[in-house]
Amino acid sequence: MTKRVTVSLDEDSKTALETLSAETNKGQSEVIRRALAFYAANFEVATGRPSHNLEQYYQMLSSGEHVLLDVDFLHAFLEHACDRDGPDQAFVEATDRVSDYHAREYADRFDGLGELLEWLAFCGFLAVRHQDDGVYHVVFPSEPIRWFMSRFIERSTVDLPVDVEIEPGVSKAIITEHRTT
Repeated sequence: MTKRVTVSLDEDSKTALETLSAETNKGQSEVIRRALAFYAANFEVATGRPSHNLEQYYQMLSSGEHVLLDVDFLHAFLEHACDRDGPDQAFVEATDRVSDYHAREYADRFDGLGELLEWLAFCGFLAVRHQDDGVYHVVFPSEPIRWFMSRFIERSTVDLPVDVEIEPGVSKAIITEHRTT
């Protein structure tokens, strides 16, 4: 069902509507519907109130602890560190040190695997779908990232009140948490 609305436009808004209509080859009603839907979806940013995700990204980047990294760079790093015989041992040792450090940090930060997986999804390393109590289907961008992140998850969860079981696929994994307390 459609509803008609009368709107008063100032000169700048009128020009913007005409320009968008011409550039998109859409009628004015369609342009206004799309603009309204876009505004609603981005209301927090448009009104100067940062969204929770934007605030977290800001905190991560401004602390200097994290950087933006093109996913192709990540693939290149993993490709360079892993050959057909498997990952370079020095690379594995270095990543294990990072994972072990995060295990201590995560012990105070997360109560379970689900929160950690949501954080890693927020960071862009994976996509996660919670299936049942403690069972997660995780999709990684590639097989090397699945290997890399599965190892990270395994090592960084050792101080959480859960045991983690990872059933790897090619670029997916089923990860199950079993509560220990």
